[in-house]
Amino acid sequence: MRGESKNKAGLNSSCDKSNQRINNTTKPALFSSQYARQNFVFVLDTNKQPVNPIPPKRARELLTKQKAAVYRMYPFTLILKHAVPNPTPKPLTIKLDPGSKFTGIAVLSGDDVIWVAELEHRGWQIKNALESRCSLRRSRRHRKTRYRQPRFDNRKRFEGWLPPSLMHRVLTIETWVKRLCRYAPITQIVMELVKFDTQALQNPEIDGVEYQQGELFGYEVREYLLEKWGRKCAYCDKEGVPLQIEHMHPRAKGGSNRVSNLTLSCERCNTKKGTKSIDEFLKKDASRLEKIKQQAKKPLKDAAAVNATRWALFRTLKDILPTTTGTGGRTKYNRVRFELPKQHWIDAACVGQVERLNLLTQQPLRIKCTGWGTRQMCGTNKYGFPIRHRERKQVHFGFRTGDIAKVVVTEGSKIGQYVGRVLCRARGSFDIVTKSGRVGDIHYRFCKTIHKKDGYSYAF
Repeated sequence: MRGESKNKAGLNSSCDKSNQRINNTTKPALFSSQYARQNFVFVLDTNKQPVNPIPPKRARELLTKQKAAVYRMYPFTLILKHAVPNPTPKPLTIKLDPGSKFTGIAVLSGDDVIWVAELEHRGWQIKNALESRCSLRRSRRHRKTRYRQPRFDNRKRFEGWLPPSLMHRVLTIETWVKRLCRYAPITQIVMELVKFDTQALQNPEIDGVEYQQGELFGYEVREYLLEKWGRKCAYCDKEGVPLQIEHMHPRAKGGSNRVSNLTLSCERCNTKKGTKSIDEFLKKDASRLEKIKQQAKKPLKDAAAVNATRWALFRTLKDILPTTTGTGGRTKYNRVRFELPKQHWIDAACVGQVERLNLLTQQPLRIKCTGWGTRQMCGTNKYGFPIRHRERKQVHFGFRTGDIAKVVVTEGSKIGQYVGRVLCRARGSFDIVTKSGRVGDIHYRFCKTIHKKDGYSYAF
């Protein structure tokens, strides 16, 4: 609980928005450390039912007067010690911006953004682990150590099957939506369903589609090209400059508007290329020419991952709460209209139809998926042969590797206070991983658990 809000609102009252509002004319300069505000605090009543979230200052006041106790650290949640007469929670909305590596989460009360987070997935780690396991098993099968009759491959994947690396994203988002619903009176979900509109990508000049000819014209194509070409000029690799959409085979010579013929270029390179074809323009730089042609044919993996999981995620969330959707173009349009910087949690707040947006918090909770560890009974070398034994016992002196603990060392060479992840040993000497580094050989009697291991790590 660091920092304080600027008002003294009660449990069922909203904060004074006159000195906290960011309206349509607000500039991104307000996103400095001196104006940074923290997430609101979730509150449960004596029956463990969610009531209205409160500002940090109000939460500190309840803790000081011992009217509430800490129920959970991440997300920070209080539980009241006395019943609230006739609680009337205000319905909240949770907005999601699902991505292949990060998912933005925002909880809104009307137009007010009161709690935000960024969820980091581990899909690529799962994919690499499965590929490593597959290669080891394949090598074992081909060794001449024993003979085994070939088996008939009668395993069949069920309808709607997704690879574990993709299904992980769906299940992780589902976990956090259900978790937030337990701690806040959330009644609606809004998610970004379509990152890129394929029809708009293939033919940006399509007629008869309302949003194509309105204020969102071109946003789908631009966002796709920015992701595909790494937000830099394809011809000179210049970054941080205004980029223009450029036709590799020029329109003047019959080039089309298909996305496979489009790339990004700075103004200088675009002017220099003019109506030349890419082969003619880069005839003296064969390596770059080949690189651009390969990149043009290469699919966008992040977009493929999002598109592959979007409907599975939508069906999963629809079974939890009423769910509405928006497009990636609409999200970017809202963010540009409010002149907000590009961040995952801001994109989440801008999903769907947004008339106004008041950012009452600017300190997202960083949630990183770490997993629960491995179930292997022995460690292996790079060839798959066992080389060491793994301990079955995971809990030592009441601690488990992955727990978050507060450490107060009162004697020895490491006197001080530390908060971080615990690495347990059977002999009772632990390591603490903090933001500033790793502190080794801390005796367990100096440690106090503040958050049990749950497969995630947290930071701000």
